[in-house]
Amino acid sequence: MTLPRAPEALSQKGHHQFDTLPVWDLTDLYPANDAPELKADLAQARREAEAFEADYKGRLCGLARSNGLLAAITRMEALNDVTGRIGSYAFLQYVRNTQDPDSAKFLGDVTQALTDLSSGLIFFALELNRIDDAVIAAALDADPALARYRPWFIELRKAKPYQLEDRVEELFHEKSVTGASAWNRLFDETMASLKFEVDGEELNLEGVLNLLSDRDEGKRKAGFGALSKTLHGNGRLFTHITNVLAKDKEISDRWHGFADIADSRHLDNSVEREVVDALQAAVQAAYPRLSHRYYAMKAKWFGKEQLNAWDRNAPLPDSDDRVFDWETARTTVMGAYAKFSPELARVAEPFFAKGWIDAPVKAGKSPGAFAHPTVPSAHPYLMLNYMGKARDVMTLAHELGHGVHQVLAGPQGALMAPTPLTLAETASVFGEMLTFRSMLEQTTDKRQRFTMLASKVEDMLNTVVRQIAFYSFEREVHTGRRQGELKTEQINEIWLKVAGESLGPSIRLNEGYDIFWAYVPHFIHSPFYVYAYAFGDCLVNSLYAQYEKAPEGFAERYLELLRAGGSKHHSELLRPFGLDARDPQFWTLGLSMIERLIDELAASDLNETA
Repeated sequence: MTLPRAPEALSQKGHHQFDTLPVWDLTDLYPANDAPELKADLAQARREAEAFEADYKGRLCGLARSNGLLAAITRMEALNDVTGRIGSYAFLQYVRNTQDPDSAKFLGDVTQALTDLSSGLIFFALELNRIDDAVIAAALDADPALARYRPWFIELRKAKPYQLEDRVEELFHEKSVTGASAWNRLFDETMASLKFEVDGEELNLEGVLNLLSDRDEGKRKAGFGALSKTLHGNGRLFTHITNVLAKDKEISDRWHGFADIADSRHLDNSVEREVVDALQAAVQAAYPRLSHRYYAMKAKWFGKEQLNAWDRNAPLPDSDDRVFDWETARTTVMGAYAKFSPELARVAEPFFAKGWIDAPVKAGKSPGAFAHPTVPSAHPYLMLNYMGKARDVMTLAHELGHGVHQVLAGPQGALMAPTPLTLAETASVFGEMLTFRSMLEQTTDKRQRFTMLASKVEDMLNTVVRQIAFYSFEREVHTGRRQGELKTEQINEIWLKVAGESLGPSIRLNEGYDIFWAYVPHFIHSPFYVYAYAFGDCLVNSLYAQYEKAPEGFAERYLELLRAGGSKHHSELLRPFGLDARDPQFWTLGLSMIERLIDELAASDLNETA
């Protein structure tokens, strides 16, 4: 493991040494699109899927009674690992350049092939859920090896009230290729191809969004105008995609019997609706104490009564312009991880050493950042669009947190390694917090410390307040779509209303801001995903508060939480830390950390002059 760089590295003058940014080495998955290994795995997966269906369809109840389920479970897990590897490789190839027609065709062909072979496997979960509870319980009690999968059975059987007959489920599954998946791909390719003209220069989405946090107000305003103009120019398409996907979800929800528009997401997240409702209510009640108060303070720092929409993420007037080269970013994050837990840093090291990160901004590359878990037999891959700002260092810390979580959970196997979204954000946000605290400790200049605190508050507001506002927006859009197709103007009105409520009176929602919902990918890819960010941030704030109070043994308990993957419910995972998400005080504790940072800014002697 590389030792962390000395603190003075953080105060170096910024410089763009981005020619050495790491790129993915996907050969750990497959050597190439036409590799014999990939073709052989796909052919073997087809044969195994057919054999699995022939061996087990209609026989699962009898196997449960005769202690024969374990072989079926382990074969399904092994098959999931192979198909997951193939699908991951095709997706990662594609996002490196979504404008490459060969990569797009390859992804489409692989997706179709995997959908076709998995259609015959839908019976497995459905048939297991038709077995009596007592029979399943007896089978688990009789076989210790099978009992390891008890958490998987518990989660599986939560879906029992919503499952349909096999042929209908097969139809939903097969139609997904020409349904939601196709519209997702259209959105991705459209977004990657959009050009935003600023001062005669054409930028991609990442480039224009980066301008919104530029020091120069003229550049921020120009970026805002370019973003608005291009999104408005494509508003009809984005409105149509949104309407189609909202209707597609409504049809699926109605057939499956979900009562609330977000219940299917709550089921996937293994979280109760009342827990999410309590989170939403707590954050909305805190809007005046958090976002409204902070943006009023920020407007004062800028000498304005109101901030323009393009000023919301602006750096403070006297914040530094540090640009972090890649090596500084790496050692900053790794140093913070190592200080908390050498084991955490050890797990993180291969990401930098073995080609598990793709960092450059490139034409056609998918915007944003993510950590893709691939499959337990391989390893995760991180995608960034690194531009050297402090926020990019935080993004690295965030995605690396996801990555180490996925590595640590890998031994749970393909069925139980995946973590519900609400808990999946735990390690990422905690990694950000560790990195921020480490950087803050190394900063002695009062003004620089002030701006760092302000930046962290803004990140937390974007993660908690903003994402709950997004969740509220989605709820209104999907509710409205049930009454009929929505016009662009109607969606824009919902966006402006929710934004005004969450941001408060100190943010002016300038003309053109109404279409900004259109570029948010989570609305398209994962409806109602967004509350997971707020859940994770509040959860981490509560965890970090416990860490500050009692650091002894905390790292070990934290790593055990990550190793659990999806094998334990959030209530069980939080119990060793004395936390309970069903307790209203849980959310109050998480939000209070943001409020304390705002208090610190308000009390600072720099507040009047910042």
